[in-house]
Amino acid sequence: MGKIVLASSSPRRQDILRKHNYVFEIIPSPYVEDHSRTDFSYDFIESLAKNKAMAVLPLVQEPSLIIGADTVVVLEGKILGKPEGREGAVNMLKSLSGKTHLVVTSIAVVNSVTSECKINSTTSRVEFNNLTDKQIAYYVDNYKPFDKAGSYGIQEMPDGYIKAYSGSLENIIGLCPEALANIISEAKRCIRW
Repeated sequence: MGKIVLASSSPRRQDILRKHNYVFEIIPSPYVEDHSRTDFSYDFIESLAKNKAMAVLPLVQEPSLIIGADTVVVLEGKILGKPEGREGAVNMLKSLSGKTHLVVTSIAVVNSVTSECKINSTTSRVEFNNLTDKQIAYYVDNYKPFDKAGSYGIQEMPDGYIKAYSGSLENIIGLCPEALANIISEAKRCIRW
C-alpha cells in the first residue's frame, strides 16, 4: 500500500486533506520559490507546484504519491504574492478593494515509482467590497496575514469585507479537493496501490 505525502507545511492544506479523510505524511518541500516574477501564467504556477513535489521525491523511502501545490492571487494579470511586512499587506488590500480578482491553485501529484507528474489548476473568483482604511488596518493588525498570498485568508475575513466569490471555496483557501481527488486517481493507475 502506497503513501500520500504532502510537500507543504501549510496548516490550511493539512486541514483540507484531513477534512476529506486523507491519511498523509508531511514532508515540507525544500524547493525555493522564485518570487521575482509578477506576470501570471498557468505554466508558471504549475511549474512551481511540480517543482515543490519533485524536490520531495528523493526524500521518500517507499511508493508514494507526493502532493505539491501553489496558490496565487491574480489581480489584472499580476501575481500578488505574500506581503512584505505591514505596509505591504495594507497596500495589497487597498489594491484589491472594490475589485474582482482570481485565486488560482495548481496541484501537482508525483508518483514516486515512475516520477510521472499529474497537474491540475483550479480558478476561483473573489470580489471585495470597497474597504475603508480603518477596515484594512483592523484586518492587518488583528489577523497578521503576512504568510498569505494577497494578504488575506478568506476563511478568516470579518463580515463585510468579501462581496462575493465563485468557484471552490477550498481552492481559495489553498487546495481544491475535487481537483486533488481526480489527479490522485490518475496517478494511482501508474503503480499498484
